[in-house]
Amino acid sequence: MHIPDGLLSLPVIAITYVLTIGILGYSLRKLKDFPEEKIPLLGLFAAGIFAAQMVNFPIIGGVSGHLLGAVLAAVLLGPYAAVLIMTAVLLIQTLLFGDGGITAIGANILNMGITGAFAGYWIYSKLKNFSEAFGIALASWSAVVLGAFLASVEIGVSHSLPFGKVLGLMVGYHTVIGIGEALITLFVVNALKSRLPEIGGVPA
Repeated sequence: MHIPDGLLSLPVIAITYVLTIGILGYSLRKLKDFPEEKIPLLGLFAAGIFAAQMVNFPIIGGVSGHLLGAVLAAVLLGPYAAVLIMTAVLLIQTLLFGDGGITAIGANILNMGITGAFAGYWIYSKLKNFSEAFGIALASWSAVVLGAFLASVEIGVSHSLPFGKVLGLMVGYHTVIGIGEALITLFVVNALKSRLPEIGGVPA
C-alpha cells in the first residue's frame, strides 16, 4: 500500500510527517531499555520484512499492496522495536528502490509501520490470553486492513483520486491480503519461537 508522490496534498504530507517523526522519536526513547543482546534481532527482522515487502500487487494510481510484517515484529520484539524496524525498511524501499514517494514517507510509515505495530499489538495483547493464535491472526489481518483504510482516507482528503473507488479497491484487496498476512505471521511466529528461544521478554 505504498503511496507514491503526487497523491497527497501538502497539509496531509505535513500532518503525516509530523505525526510519524513524533511517534518515531518517542519509540526510540522507549527502546533505551531494549536488551542489548537482542539488538541483532532488529537487523534480522528488518531484512526478513524487507524481502517480504518486495512482492507488490498494483492496485490503482500507482498505489500498491503487499504484506506488511509489523505485527510479526511487534509480537516478538515489542511495538517500539517494530516501529523502528518498519521505518528502516520503508525508508530503504523508498530511497533506494523508489517504492513509495519521498513526499509520502510520513504517511507510508504511519500507515504500515506505526499503525500496524501499535494497533496490531494492542489487538494481540487483548486476545492473547484467550487464544494467542487467534490474537496474532486477527491483529495481523486488522493491521493490513486499517493501514489500507488510512491510506485511502489520506488520498481521499487530498482529492487526488475518487475516494469511494480508492477505498473500495484498497480495503477490498487488503481484506484478502490480510488473510495471507495472518497465516504467514502465525507460521513465522511459531517457527521463530521454537528455534530462537531468546526471543521473548522484550519490554513492550
